Amino acid sequence: MESKWSDAKAAEYVERYGAQWGEDLALRTYLGMLIGAEDQLVLHGGGNSSVKTSLTNILGESLPVIFVKASGSNMAVEPSGYIALDLEYLKKLRGLTSLSDEDMLNEFRAHVFNSRSSSPSIETLAHAFIPKKFIDHTHADAILALTNQPEGEKLAREALGPDVMILDFATAGFKLAQATAAAFERNPGSKGMVWMRHGLLTWGDSARASYETTVSIVTDAENYIARRMRRPLIVQVPTTLETAEKRYVEMAPLVRGLVALPTGDPNRPHARVILQPLITRQVLDFVDSDRGKEFALAPPLTGDHVIRTKPLPLWIEHPEYGDAAKLREQIGKAIRDYSAAYDAYVERHRDRMPKGVMRLDSLPRVILVPGVGAFCAGKHVGASSIVRDITAHTLAVKAQVAAMGTYLGIPESALFDMEYRALQHAKLGPDKELPLARHVALITGAAGAIGSGICRVLLEQGCHVAATDLAGDNLASLTNELAADFGPRVIGVPLDVTDPKSVSQAFDAISLAWGGVDMVVINAGVALVSSLEETDLEAFRRLARVNTEGTLLLLSAAGRHFRAQGTGGDIVLISTKNVFAPGARFGAYSATKCAAHQLARIASLEFGAIDVRVNMVAPDAVFSSGARKSGLWAEVGPDRMRSKGLKPEELEEHYRNRNILKARITARHVANAVLFFATRQTPSTGATIPVDGGLPDATPR
Repeated sequence: MESKWSDAKAAEYVERYGAQWGEDLALRTYLGMLIGAEDQLVLHGGGNSSVKTSLTNILGESLPVIFVKASGSNMAVEPSGYIALDLEYLKKLRGLTSLSDEDMLNEFRAHVFNSRSSSPSIETLAHAFIPKKFIDHTHADAILALTNQPEGEKLAREALGPDVMILDFATAGFKLAQATAAAFERNPGSKGMVWMRHGLLTWGDSARASYETTVSIVTDAENYIARRMRRPLIVQVPTTLETAEKRYVEMAPLVRGLVALPTGDPNRPHARVILQPLITRQVLDFVDSDRGKEFALAPPLTGDHVIRTKPLPLWIEHPEYGDAAKLREQIGKAIRDYSAAYDAYVERHRDRMPKGVMRLDSLPRVILVPGVGAFCAGKHVGASSIVRDITAHTLAVKAQVAAMGTYLGIPESALFDMEYRALQHAKLGPDKELPLARHVALITGAAGAIGSGICRVLLEQGCHVAATDLAGDNLASLTNELAADFGPRVIGVPLDVTDPKSVSQAFDAISLAWGGVDMVVINAGVALVSSLEETDLEAFRRLARVNTEGTLLLLSAAGRHFRAQGTGGDIVLISTKNVFAPGARFGAYSATKCAAHQLARIASLEFGAIDVRVNMVAPDAVFSSGARKSGLWAEVGPDRMRSKGLKPEELEEHYRNRNILKARITARHVANAVLFFATRQTPSTGATIPVDGGLPDATPR
């Protein structure tokens, strides 16, 4: 590991933050950014950092304070992500003989300088008790590779030398803080401390000194490990990345369905998960190796990870790739066995369960499969990303340990204490979720006015959205626009609804990204203005390919996908008022959309047995959504204006004035109707919601 410290960059941070937050916290922020950028040092929400300085209170008094990173936040945070506490008071707590988590947190809350602050780290007292200005705590991979072995203390001493203290394993909190302070007082000249099977603590009188001590100690550990790796894992049956990815795509909907949690709610019977793949050369070699299973089914590297990954992953032994039915049965049984084992683990430690802490579900977060890699599960893409990244580092470190000797994990009782610790549960965020937080939606024709509006409304309700449309700038610009607001819950997937291969590939791409699809919004459509006498047959067929055949292909693919996934689903067809009230010179559009509407009604009959609801939304004209214009109306608008004797600026007004409510129909109105079906407000299938401001002739009948 190389030092990336830059005096010029440090000065930039002081310039940016110094006036408001002070130079010490500005440098602390820069140091946190440096460490947080190294995933071999810390992962999501892991590690901790602090700086001791002073603040002026409301009386004008200068008081000693410690700024500590907030619990569960990443190391790379802004100054506002650090919590200021009364340092002199915290130091007095060392005189106690015991301090529960609840009492410790109460003391923290009573002595913060900003009542709106987040909760300080569980390791705050360890930072407060050591009389050094800057302190950094990391879960460095190289340190864990040394300490998570039966001879870990001996290896760490050999690798790191006498200037680094070694502390026996202890659960994070007050007891660890006491032990850390006592060890430091015995060795005040030391430059750092290893917490066995936990991580590394370093310090310095300057930000640079603390950072470069971390880099130096981790580098020593890395060099030592490189010299000791004499018996690497041996790959028995190698798998290509292409084969692994293909298998993953085929398995993902099945696995996603099997790890969905039953809710008992007939309208929403499953709490789904978002799956992400972990398929790399390193991971495949691990799961395909002679001792991969042995090391995989050992406890996590550090107790900080267990709240994300569960104590153990699930391993699928000898997967039946050649037989889909057998593979489903095999994975289902493995998940049931895993759940039973987890229930037994909780029962063994029932007396240790703290009051008020929620019992977690019994399903795996990580599923390791030889020949595929890893399936990583979370309640949303952010959670599954954390699981994926932790798993990647866990397997890499365990592979290093395997090449050196034997793995030694954290005792089961200590794992349970960390998994069911209130301070750890707080890192998982609030229990309340947005209505569609666990859902994945595929939207066709997403780059148009109605499609983009539907994407945005579903995203606002927590949904993961695959925006699909023909490849090109329109789709790319929409994806970028939505991703700026909703981050990784948006992907753009090129899709030609007239091409069966393209439809299949779109479902595969979404399965690879998130594990599967829960909702399909069939919105892509084209129009033609022509009298029946003048309609060109090939032009009619072009509309039929998009509007009718495209609907059939989407319905067919969705039905197969939902059947394999086994957790139901929703399909919403964006129909049109023309199904019920066709317009002259709009015969090709009205007829092909009517056929699509009828296909959707038939799908509602055929898919009901697998809890797939198929409904329709029938809007009148929507001309734009924000800056996005309707492609359909750009094509047919001029002719419609001519046929009605209207000027361009009069067309929208004409459509508004013809409905009862004199309403301008917007993309958000259509999207809200889609949302009604997506959230299953009523037990409805085969139904149509008109979104037209009231057109008596277009009322479904």
